[in-house]
Amino acid sequence: MSAGSVLRALTPLGWLAAAATALALGFVLLGGLGFRWDPLNLQHKRLEVARTQARHATAVAAAHADARRIEAEGAAAQARRVDHYHHMTGTADRATATAVAQARSADDADHPLENRRADRLRDHDGELCRIAPDLDGCAGATGLARGGDTSLRAGQPAS
Repeated sequence: MSAGSVLRALTPLGWLAAAATALALGFVLLGGLGFRWDPLNLQHKRLEVARTQARHATAVAAAHADARRIEAEGAAAQARRVDHYHHMTGTADRATATAVAQARSADDADHPLENRRADRLRDHDGELCRIAPDLDGCAGATGLARGGDTSLRAGQPAS
């Protein structure tokens, strides 16, 4: 049979099958060459969704990085405050221990409060206020005991 007789022998259904096969082979051939047929622009829509998700993920990652940085700065600041507090309390403890030792070993330790003892206590209060000006009773304090020496008065001198 020749090619002309095959073409005459095809029925309309055969022609339809041959056209569908030729069309499918054309799509496969063009697809293999890199051509894409996307009449609904689905590839572009998927690309935009992927870009949006990538931008969102980048923003979330940046927010997490900022949060970690702020946490690290806060932890460092807290460590500095704790170190400062320990330094202040250690210095105050040492100053208080020195004042207590001086008061106990003083020749007037068993006598009522007189001017020399009041002066020593005032000096100790001044030292504590120099170390930690926010203590109650110091000039920089915001508490009710602020005001200085009014709560410390000398008694009658010992006879």
